[in-house]
Amino acid sequence: MISPLAYVDSAAKIGENVTIQPFAFIEGDVEIGDNCIIMPYVSVLNGTRMGIGNKIYQNAVLGAKPQDFHCTKCGGKLVIGNNNHIRENVVISRATEADGSTQIGDDNFLMDGVHICHDVVLKNHCVLGIKSTLAGGCIMDDYSILSSNVLLQQNSHIGTWTLIQGGCRISKDVPPYIIISGNPVAYHGVNAVILSHHNFQERVLRHIANAYRLIYQGNISVQDATQKIEEQVPMSDEIKNILEFVRQSKGIVK
Repeated sequence: MISPLAYVDSAAKIGENVTIQPFAFIEGDVEIGDNCIIMPYVSVLNGTRMGIGNKIYQNAVLGAKPQDFHCTKCGGKLVIGNNNHIRENVVISRATEADGSTQIGDDNFLMDGVHICHDVVLKNHCVLGIKSTLAGGCIMDDYSILSSNVLLQQNSHIGTWTLIQGGCRISKDVPPYIIISGNPVAYHGVNAVILSHHNFQERVLRHIANAYRLIYQGNISVQDATQKIEEQVPMSDEIKNILEFVRQSKGIVK
């Protein structure tokens, strides 16, 4: 299943039923799990650890050296989970520090030209639109979506089930379950359509909307809003998640 026209270092660890197509380039300090497909002109570089069932499309670069002026030896890792689709021209950097790792979870879909910088944590079931960029240290929680050409600035945290619409530039944290749009970016309501398609109850959606009404439309501080949410909104896992996220954040998108 490995083309004789591909370069695969003899030290690389390749699992069972892996397809490596012509002109792929695999360095030695690499592990590729079972049932992965590596298409032509993909580069899988030192420090990359890949799980099972991943499909990597043409010209992707995995484990690139971090574009960080403070990076000297740059011995960190890139750890990729299972069943990800990484489309053409995607670049993912490994971590800056030797004991660190850029982390890609399971079942993510990265569209053409996505750039993920060093030390990013991308969790599970996320979609990253065409040419979106995640700067160093960003975190994207499960089921979050970036439309095309979204830019996350360094250390931004994107909450679960969040939708960020095309062209947005994000410099602060985005709480869970909401839609962000525009430039400058702003809150544009609860991500209700996607949540309802995934069996969130109507009652829970109303409670989420009430919580964010206090945060974004209550004309009070975020700290006071979280207190009022505890007093006025019925508690659920989703409301707890909102409160925990907002209280831990150094600043959310307003």
